[in-house]
Amino acid sequence: MKSRAREESGRGLPHSKSFALASASWSATVLCRFQWILLLICCYTGCRKSESVVTVYASQDQVYAEPILAKFTKETKIRVRAIYDSEAVKTVGLVNRLITEESNPQCDVFWNNEELRTRQLEARNIVQKWAPVGHRSRRIVINTHLVSAAPKSMIDLTNITWKGKVALAYPLFGTTAAHFLALRQHWGAKNWELWCKALQANKPFLVDGNSVVVQLVGRGEAAIGMTDSDDIAAGQKQGMPIKALPMEDNSLLIPNTVAIVRNASHPDQAQHLYDYLQSAAVRNALISASALEGDVVPERTGISVDWPRLLGGYSCDSGLICS
Repeated sequence: MKSRAREESGRGLPHSKSFALASASWSATVLCRFQWILLLICCYTGCRKSESVVTVYASQDQVYAEPILAKFTKETKIRVRAIYDSEAVKTVGLVNRLITEESNPQCDVFWNNEELRTRQLEARNIVQKWAPVGHRSRRIVINTHLVSAAPKSMIDLTNITWKGKVALAYPLFGTTAAHFLALRQHWGAKNWELWCKALQANKPFLVDGNSVVVQLVGRGEAAIGMTDSDDIAAGQKQGMPIKALPMEDNSLLIPNTVAIVRNASHPDQAQHLYDYLQSAAVRNALISASALEGDVVPERTGISVDWPRLLGGYSCDSGLICS
């Protein structure tokens, strides 16, 4: 009986060994697949962490900025995430966004097409550093078919001759806001307020942006307008019968500015883009496109702004940029 039991027990060993071998093989296969999955996950997350990218908030017109940023990516292999503003609330929307994101910055570089808001961000310690890039200017634009005797200065826009014929962008945003604040400092508050009231009494067109000013003047719906030199150049390229009046004492030079946001998520890439946007190649490209008038900001022609005094008079309790 014992011998038979041992024999029957012995007969079961091959099945046990086969099962054990199969189990080991299955376990090895599962383990191998699991290791491959872990490897793929590590590779994927590692690639994401090492991805070379920079985020830029740009108030420079998208039509001018996009080709430059694309060339930067081609030359440096740094991918650019660009967020642009709208013509109607030029610059202010992006600046307010930077303020609300101060404790958790989402932007690395701020490319602004004027300096007032950049200086305000510097005063709030939101940007680490900034630099001017080239220049354009605030100008009076006229329709050459409608205006034979052009005004000599912006003061003359309050003359009854121009009632219902002047166009300007809402003076709460962009370069129009900067220009109005500079005029206030230049003339003094009392004279500036008198001029503003007289201009308002002349029933001007108030529109969403400087390019719209040029369109109205070009179509003859307005005879004259306050706008930027680059928008005038764009209208002339479209064949509009317009021209810019020469700069005068009440004109304003406007540089582009580029700034690195404090505590930027991608500081190395931000520095690369910061340097690139100041390069001669970029300045020349913007000049060729008429986005800028000149390479370097010349000695002051027109209003010379005392920026610390101007900024000191326009702080906002809410923390957001106001005009």
